[in-house]
Amino acid sequence: YTAYMKDQETIGARLKEVRKYLRRTLAEFYGPITPHFHNLSPVENGSRPIGRRLLKEIAGHYSLNEEWLQTGEGEMFLPGSHPASIPEKPSGVPYFNVDLSAGEGAFSVLHDQPEFLVDYKPFNDCTAYIPVYGDSMYPRFAGGDIIAVKEITNFDVIQWGEAYLVIADHSANHLRSIKLLFQHDDPGKLILRSSNPNYRGDTVILKSALVSLYLIKGKITRSLI
Repeated sequence: YTAYMKDQETIGARLKEVRKYLRRTLAEFYGPITPHFHNLSPVENGSRPIGRRLLKEIAGHYSLNEEWLQTGEGEMFLPGSHPASIPEKPSGVPYFNVDLSAGEGAFSVLHDQPEFLVDYKPFNDCTAYIPVYGDSMYPRFAGGDIIAVKEITNFDVIQWGEAYLVIADHSANHLRSIKLLFQHDDPGKLILRSSNPNYRGDTVILKSALVSLYLIKGKITRSLI
């Protein structure tokens, strides 16, 4: 089992390498093959295995060298099928006007076409900008603020006490929330906490419930006139 999961980690990393090479989002890369493209994020991170049939469909769609996918040896693409050119993407980070707490479907919006791009160099290594709804994280983040989030691929490296956007699976009731993360006595669990003292009590979830995790690197506060 350990060897199998190690293979899955390297295959997922190579799929991500192809996707980044082609400069495509999860939706752009996996969408033509499966409607459940958001499930491929944990595959790329090595925390979820990928079925052989789906892997073969992805390899066939992009003319990938299956030996390279499995072992890392050889060329990424099959002979004669290397993309002739890769279009330049405009600079900036996508902004999505979405309330992620609205439900599971809201998460997939982060992989759709953004409303616009924000070209602000200090945050240009981020994954997305999204608005803040509610006041559970006040005063750190207030409703109406826009936060810059960066996807974290290694769930074992967490900056305790920092704010994260947490996306969890059905075992944690499809939680989508901005919370401070703290270490639990059980290394297989995480403590989620609001910064607003009016929201008392911690939420504890299994680390295995994480689908995606985004570090909040900064915010933009809008002035109301």
